[in-house]
Amino acid sequence: MPMPPRLRKTALTVHVTTSLGWLGAVTAFLAVAVAGLNSTDPARAHALYLAADVITWAVIVPLALASFTTGVIQSLGTTWGLIRHWWVIAKLVLTIPATGLLLLHTQPIGRLADPTATTMIAAGGLHGMQVQLVADAAAAIVVLLAATALAVFKPRGLTTHGYRRTRPAPA
Repeated sequence: MPMPPRLRKTALTVHVTTSLGWLGAVTAFLAVAVAGLNSTDPARAHALYLAADVITWAVIVPLALASFTTGVIQSLGTTWGLIRHWWVIAKLVLTIPATGLLLLHTQPIGRLADPTATTMIAAGGLHGMQVQLVADAAAAIVVLLAATALAVFKPRGLTTHGYRRTRPAPA
């Protein structure tokens, strides 16, 4: 059932805000992860990973969940539908794994933020994990930009379900 115009615009505003907030927070995370990777001072690197942990749990995870939730609400309350158009399904296919991988990759962030990691960072024992955080954040930005492009350009194409809904019922 379509939402009334005011509610639809409010839902769209919340969805766009949370989605762009997610992208911005991941970009900030990438900057912190790069600074941590390039830091020669283990104490500074540890402080940066503490900041990355806070950014992840206080900003990125809530925005990712809010973006996903508001996107589903937006699709169900508009004529776009959740499974009528391929671009909506593509956004879901990008967003669901991105959110799942985000939750999975919070473990390395927590490990680098642990106070005992400072000596391992100094010894270079966690270099691979530091590189992984940079690569994960860069990949997340690419995925979020792809989802944004899909939302802006809305490539044509109905799914089988969407096509059936546009055809008149047989007499």
